[in-house]
Amino acid sequence: MANEKSTLDDIVHNSFNDNVDLKSLDSDALVLAQMGYTQQMRRNYTWFSLLGVGFSLTNSWWGISAALITGINSGGPVQIIYGLLFFALISTCVGISLAELASAFPNAGGQYFWANELAPKRYANFASYLTGWFAWAGSIFTSASVALGTASAAVGCWQLSHPDFVILPWHVWVAYLVINVFAFVWNCYAKWLPVIAQISISTSLISFFVIMVTVPAKAPTHQDAKFVFANFVNNTGWSANGIAFIVGLINTNYAFACLDCATHLAEEINRPEKMVPIAIMGTVAIGFVTSWFFSIAQFFSISNLTDLQTTPTLVPILALFDQALGSKAGAIVLESLVIATGIWCLVASHTWQSRLCWSFARDRGLPFSNFLSHVDPRVDVPLRAHFVSCFIVTLLGLLYLGSYTAFNSMVTACIVLLYVSYAIPVICLLIKGRENIRHGPFWLGPLGLFANIVLLLWTCFTIVMYSFPPAKPVTAGNMNYVSAVYGVVVLIIVVDWVVRGKRGYRGQTLRHEEAEANLTAQ
Repeated sequence: MANEKSTLDDIVHNSFNDNVDLKSLDSDALVLAQMGYTQQMRRNYTWFSLLGVGFSLTNSWWGISAALITGINSGGPVQIIYGLLFFALISTCVGISLAELASAFPNAGGQYFWANELAPKRYANFASYLTGWFAWAGSIFTSASVALGTASAAVGCWQLSHPDFVILPWHVWVAYLVINVFAFVWNCYAKWLPVIAQISISTSLISFFVIMVTVPAKAPTHQDAKFVFANFVNNTGWSANGIAFIVGLINTNYAFACLDCATHLAEEINRPEKMVPIAIMGTVAIGFVTSWFFSIAQFFSISNLTDLQTTPTLVPILALFDQALGSKAGAIVLESLVIATGIWCLVASHTWQSRLCWSFARDRGLPFSNFLSHVDPRVDVPLRAHFVSCFIVTLLGLLYLGSYTAFNSMVTACIVLLYVSYAIPVICLLIKGRENIRHGPFWLGPLGLFANIVLLLWTCFTIVMYSFPPAKPVTAGNMNYVSAVYGVVVLIIVVDWVVRGKRGYRGQTLRHEEAEANLTAQ
């Protein structure tokens, strides 16, 4: 490791003087103070509850079940089985890249904070500002996609038990609102959240086990190994199977999205430089094991793949349960486990998006930052940031009223925007030099460099290839509108930067100066 210290190390002696009692701060709060922040949140999380939040949000096996229709139309079992193996490797590289930076710079701002510390000084504020907006926008679209997937499952259960019922977009939207409000309420009191996280990961793992065992055990027939491991299906309309396969990768990629979640809880756990990497890498490991074995078990249990693709419930996994069990009641019971897992996933997503909004706002990265950066001492939660984020998620649900493909567009937007938010600080790290920063306890040297390169290459790939429409011929109803989403997000960022952000953003230099002034005043 090089002896050169990072910017954070350089300000330690400059930011504190004899008027400050450093002994009054514990080691975690001291590190945070050196970064220019005061401890506002209680450190309520344990390593297990932090892992619970991280895994509950990513919830790989649930992600596969929620977005199954894209996968089975764009490659069938082959797409998902081998896609999961591929993404386990990609996500390991993404996880390593995030874990190294989270270990070196444990801060609730996560990737936008890292970009600000690592970028060349001239570009640091704008790089950080871009990263913060992309990360927050990605979290918003993630919450919307989780709420929509869970709402679709709930309405699908009703349709299965009422065969004459025809699902309309507004039915799903109403369920979407109810589920979104439910998740909002559970995030309004900080002491609940660690317990909820433990309940959530337990619920997910128990549900996974019950479904994985029950469906193959009850299925009247089973597919052979060729169907599961060699059956390629192309119902996308794309003449090239390769393009169809790439379009379907969104499904398996969704199963490993949002790996930065734990980094935004770094100020709510002791020893975050060690605990956050454990949560990130643990999420990848558990996610692969559960999603891969879940997928294999379900595909062996399919009786008729066409019925899954054309089910009136619009929920292929529910149709699969019905096929396997031969009982609508039994299928609904199993789907209820999926719905419960999805609801807890949305609770974790709300926790994540509110922390992103709050931390970015305290550096004046968002309009009305003074309002959004407030932490309510009665509940120890950034309640205003939480409410605003959830309100935006509510509005995004209206997109589904215009297009059934809104879910796919939201999934794509959340994946790509988050990858870009990961890539920017990694680019800054490589420009600065991996050996020119103080490393945290989690640092993998050459393997970390390899992971960084894989992350950057994959980000470039997703920006281009995930913008393709999921099916042909392209119509207004099946179009991939993610390019329009990118345009709107970039337009908002540019306008806000020019009007307000360029002058008001609390970047590296200003943050250090304010920290020194505040500490001197004490």
